[in-house]
Amino acid sequence: MKHKVSSLVKENRISDSKSYNELTPFMKEAVKDIINSIDNEQKDVIKNFEGAVEKVVASRNISKEDLYNYFNKEVNEQLGVK
Repeated sequence: MKHKVSSLVKENRISDSKSYNELTPFMKEAVKDIINSIDNEQKDVIKNFEGAVEKVVASRNISKEDLYNYFNKEVNEQLGVK
């Protein structure tokens, strides 16, 4: 059974996370763009993620570092790492 990133995000309730809620509306849209981009591909999730980040950074003119910082923070929050 193929799991989509968006369904995994829903299961983990990323949109209810502290990290996600601290984002600006603009950054929330960028995160949604990345998740949707990954869902549309059937390749390696990690490579897809990196490509999706590159696309979103270019199209929305935002900081790649800010996006990666968010995702690192989100992963740590989901894993219970402080």
